[in-house]
Amino acid sequence: MKKYTLCLDELDTMLEDIAKDFSSGVVVLRGDLAAGKTTFVKKMAKFLGTHDEVTSPTFSLQHCYGDKIFHYDMYNQGLEHFISLGMLEELERDGFHFVEWGDDELINILTSAEIKTMVIDIEKISDNKREYKICMY
Repeated sequence: MKKYTLCLDELDTMLEDIAKDFSSGVVVLRGDLAAGKTTFVKKMAKFLGTHDEVTSPTFSLQHCYGDKIFHYDMYNQGLEHFISLGMLEELERDGFHFVEWGDDELINILTSAEIKTMVIDIEKISDNKREYKICMY
């Protein structure tokens, strides 16, 4: 596990490290409301070269940015609804798949299917500082 404690304007250091180790797969983002999950996706998408406006897919379940960046949110509907729509197959596509509010059950499914998975737990330390704990599977 890697651990970072960073201000929001210091995220590029962590993003560079992630990009070295992770070129495609699922990034599961966990943390309380307002911990910075969507902010992380915005920063990472910009780092990966998209100029699209990144917004939370809370009410639409999925947003796509270009053909390699996918953003999902399971807060409202949960994993069962995600599975019932056949969205698990989407996670096998080449690219970065950012899943907000993913849980241990999703992580178990992904690792059982041998889908490269990174889990980032985000904890808000202050208004501008977050702790990021990163595990690779």
